Amino acid sequence: MKYASNQTEPQETALDHPDSAREPGASELAAARIRQGIVAGEFRPGEHLSERELCEVTGVSRTAVREAIQTLASEGLITVVRYRGPIVTQLTEKEVRDLYDMRAVLEGHCASLFVQRASDEQVAALDASIQDIGRGHEERNMVGVIEASSRYYDILAEGADNGAINKALETLRNRMALFRFSSTRWPGRAERSMAELCEIGEAVKARDQDAAATAARIHVERAGEMALLIIAEHARATGGSRGSAGGRS
Repeated sequence: MKYASNQTEPQETALDHPDSAREPGASELAAARIRQGIVAGEFRPGEHLSERELCEVTGVSRTAVREAIQTLASEGLITVVRYRGPIVTQLTEKEVRDLYDMRAVLEGHCASLFVQRASDEQVAALDASIQDIGRGHEERNMVGVIEASSRYYDILAEGADNGAINKALETLRNRMALFRFSSTRWPGRAERSMAELCEIGEAVKARDQDAAATAARIHVERAGEMALLIIAEHARATGGSRGSAGGRS
């Protein structure tokens, strides 16, 4: 014979499962949204980032926003300044030059590895992503350009199949996020950039490692030249120093 217990089962709370206290992946989603804002120029170098405004923009809790800020700070996109809080990182002219120099070397080698290791399906997917980038430029759809560019680099990384290089390039691209796309707003740069990407695509389809490596390296070097011109132009417009990639004027 069973007797009913007068004791009630202990109730589980959010303390028992701390991850359930907020929506799964909220900080990752917030980081992606803020990162996209930096890339698109919505948040400019030197601009202060208000937690309250970021909560409104991302639609997540302040806790998730703070975690996202920490993630982006570790990537070098955000700098947390004492007594001021988080700001979009300002890169100096030398830092920009150094980053592009390193990226040019790695992108060239990555393209060479892609030619060597990628499947025919990956080669076709890379070509399709290049066409999508061009379509985004034609339609003046910067979000489309960013999304297609992300696909391009994802495919390139997968086909190159070198985790160390891919991780290094991911870090570099994140740090250079603003300049990666603001340089294409320079008159004529979008067209030249597309011509360079098409050269990479043709070399890849021809399975020419040297040509692909050279085209990829030149593409990054020319983007770097544009980034440095943007810094100089901003300095002239604001009367500031050329040593820093300045913020909102």
